[in-house]
Amino acid sequence: MYVFAGLGNPGKEYDGTRHNIGFAIVDSLETKMERSLGWKAGKGEYYYAKGMIANEDVILCKPITYMNHSGRAVRDVLAFFKAEISGIIVICDDIAIPLGQLRLRLNGSDGGHNGLSSIIYELGTDEFPRLRFGVGADFHQGEQARYVLSKFKESEAKLVEEMKISAVGGSIEIIHNGLAKAMNVINVKPKEDSALKAEIKNRNANLAD
Repeated sequence: MYVFAGLGNPGKEYDGTRHNIGFAIVDSLETKMERSLGWKAGKGEYYYAKGMIANEDVILCKPITYMNHSGRAVRDVLAFFKAEISGIIVICDDIAIPLGQLRLRLNGSDGGHNGLSSIIYELGTDEFPRLRFGVGADFHQGEQARYVLSKFKESEAKLVEEMKISAVGGSIEIIHNGLAKAMNVINVKPKEDSALKAEIKNRNANLAD
């Protein structure tokens, strides 16, 4: 079983913001699942969707705790579905990565991300994979909170959509071939990304059939 936890803040005012890219990606991933009945309220502070991809059980999760307490929801999802920590992939924004790049890591510190910090605290470990979506760092000192809660610029829209497609395809790649092989596909420089985009396009087309 795989559990993909997309991080973000609940409420329409946060839709389309940099901090909510995790929500956007699991929303897109839900459309690729077989046997999904859509999003439902969970037994805790989260929404979930359940289905299958590549004959694997997949749980998608959107915490509604607000970002700083995401760990409570992730902990409850794992407990309710009796899932292992090793099977969770957290999807979140990252200001340390340039816009246009994705990074898959198997473990590590929170890197200053409050959502990851909460998950590490609640699970008691940083040994879980995370798919990080680069949102850039175009802000002045002291304006980080404003920046991550801002919406993407119109000039960034095309690149963001391409990245979302790559993130969904990368998530499906994890299910198909495992984390180690997926890292070789996801962790590429933008100019090397054409092969990934071709693979994602083909895979998404097959899932849509």
